[in-house]
Amino acid sequence: MIQIETFIFNPFQENTYLVSDDTGACILIDPGCHFENERRQLKDYIENHRLQPQLIVHTHGHIDHVLGINFIKEEYDIKAVMHPDDLSVLRSSKDFGRMVGLEIDQPGDPELHVFDEEQVKFGNTSLEVFHVPGHSPGSIALYHPDEGILFPGDVLFRRGIGRTDLMGGDYSTLVRSIKERLFTLPDETTVYPGHGEPTTIGEEKRENPVLP
Repeated sequence: MIQIETFIFNPFQENTYLVSDDTGACILIDPGCHFENERRQLKDYIENHRLQPQLIVHTHGHIDHVLGINFIKEEYDIKAVMHPDDLSVLRSSKDFGRMVGLEIDQPGDPELHVFDEEQVKFGNTSLEVFHVPGHSPGSIALYHPDEGILFPGDVLFRRGIGRTDLMGGDYSTLVRSIKERLFTLPDETTVYPGHGEPTTIGEEKRENPVLP
């Protein structure tokens, strides 16, 4: 059984997910901890629950989802994984930060690449990888079929979808990713998005106002 702890970090109010299983192994999905108090909060939780971080997983490379990468790598000596189609997005983080008035150190490149229909593994847990471009070229979603849990990054939100006006975004591609990949999952699948409240696949099929 997996456990999910949600942290809301940085000026963009991004959801960072710490996902662990019964072995104590854990992964960090999109660590966006930017300020010192945010980093301390995450570190204290890991220490207090005696967890062993195994991997950083990027659902995509936008600045709000990668602000904690360098800190996590240094603190826990672990690697990061990303779909390679988002490398150019990640590498633009420092320049994008300047555009929005945020001075940051450029996040380091991921050491590992992941592709559609592969798996992210930690402890006794495996998460299925879906390549779901549209919000960004290399956006991925992570799915745990046994427990019906989905981490779609910024592809799908509660009553919304990811923006497509940033680098590599494309509206028709995003809608296709949602309908052909995410909406084929069971309606009861719980969705933990990159921003905002959790939802379910069924709710978004019926009630998402921005999907055609």
